Amino acid sequence: MAKNRTIGIWMYQNGGGDIIEQKMVQKLKERGIDCITGLNLRNAISKNGSIICQDVNGKDIKMETLDLMFSYNAGEQTQYQTYLYQALNRIVPMINSYESFALTEDKFHTSFVLRNAGIATADYKLCHRDDAHQLKKIITKWDKMVYKPTDGWGGMGLTKIENEDTLDMLMPFLNQMDLRYFYVEKFITYDNSDFRVDIVDGEFVSCYGRKASGNDWRTNITAGGSVFMRDASEEIIDVAKRACEACGVDIGGVDIIYDEEKEEYVVLEVNGIPAFATPEQEGMGLKFNDRKIDLIVDLIDRKTK
Repeated sequence: MAKNRTIGIWMYQNGGGDIIEQKMVQKLKERGIDCITGLNLRNAISKNGSIICQDVNGKDIKMETLDLMFSYNAGEQTQYQTYLYQALNRIVPMINSYESFALTEDKFHTSFVLRNAGIATADYKLCHRDDAHQLKKIITKWDKMVYKPTDGWGGMGLTKIENEDTLDMLMPFLNQMDLRYFYVEKFITYDNSDFRVDIVDGEFVSCYGRKASGNDWRTNITAGGSVFMRDASEEIIDVAKRACEACGVDIGGVDIIYDEEKEEYVVLEVNGIPAFATPEQEGMGLKFNDRKIDLIVDLIDRKTK
C-alpha cells in the first residue's frame, strides 16, 4: 500500500485562519494527503542536515522529510524563519517558493521585475544613501513622491513627501535608520481606492476594493482603510495574472489602482500571502474563501504528485 503524502502547514490563526486551515486539512485528507500543522520555524533548530520543528502537539518533525511546506502567515514572520525558509526550499517544494516570496517582499525588486515584464507600476527611483541629493532632484521633477521601506507591509513606514521642505525634515530621520538606500515612487493621482485581486495557480479567485479613510491616501486595512465590494474587469484580471506570473508566485494578491493622469491601471504591489476573507467580510458579501481553498488544495495535490 502506497504511503500517504505528507505536507507541513504554518497558517495564521486569527481572523478565521484557524477555520480555513481545518477545511483545507480535511479536503487534503480526502485526497490521501496528511497534514502536520503548527510548524512555526521560529521555534526550529537545524543540525547536521536536518531542520527540526515542533508541530502543534509538540512533536519533533524533520522538515526535510515533508513532501511540501505550505507557509501562510505574513504577520508573524521573523528573519530567523525566512532564513530557514530559504534553506528548506533548497530540498523541499514550498508554496510560495522562497524565491518568489523574497521577491514580493521587496518593493523595488517587484517593481523592477514587473516593469521588465511590460506591466505598469508607479515611476520609481532607487538611489544609494550617499546620493541623497538625488532625492531633491526627484522631488523637483515629480512634485510629490512617496518614500517606501522596500521590505515594509500593511502601509507601515509609507511617507508622502509633498515638497522639498518635507524632504528636509524627513532626511535626518532616514539617516538615523542607517539605511543602505532610498526607494521612492512618484505619487499617483487616483481616487483613494484600489482593487485587491487574488490569483491562485494562474486562476482568478476574487476581487474587492479598499478605500482610504478620511484625508489619508493609504488604502491598507492596517492603516485605517476599509473593504468594499468591487468587481474586476477582464483588463484588471489580466493585469493581476500577468503580475503573478512575472513574480513567479503560486498564490498572489495584487494591489491595483487607476492612474488618472496616465489613464491606465498600475500595479502597486504583489502580496505573496494575501489573506482570506474574515468572518466579518464574508458577512458583507466576500464569499471567495471556498474557491480559494479548493484551488490551493488542487495546487498542493499537483505539486506533491
